[in-house]
Amino acid sequence: MTARLLHLLRLFIVLALAVGFGTAAARDHRNDYRHEREATESDPVALAALPAEARETLALIKRGGPFPYPRKDGSTFGNFEKRLPLKPRGYYREYTVPTPGSRDRGARRIVAGSPPETSGEYYYTDDHYRSFRRIKE
Repeated sequence: MTARLLHLLRLFIVLALAVGFGTAAARDHRNDYRHEREATESDPVALAALPAEARETLALIKRGGPFPYPRKDGSTFGNFEKRLPLKPRGYYREYTVPTPGSRDRGARRIVAGSPPETSGEYYYTDDHYRSFRRIKE
């Protein structure tokens, strides 16, 4: 019986440590998320500092198109990771920023508030939504 209790105690300790490390990892992830979210507002990017393709895409957004990917450009951006300020579903729209040499749409996007043509709220990502920078015009 003592060996069985000792085995159960070891199992309990291992589980307790695993849960503790998991909690710490989750807390670290939340801190990373908070940092990325804060960067959206505190680290704007000047329009002139964007790649030429992003400046062209922003001009297309303000004109209402036409867009290189009409089935994708202008579609709802869900903001599921909550890296942009919280708004009602459907508020954000996403647009492709062409990447020279890429065989597909690439990772670059501009996400615009509604209405996209006049909202004045535009965010740029070059890493497929992992981080955003507000475009400062």
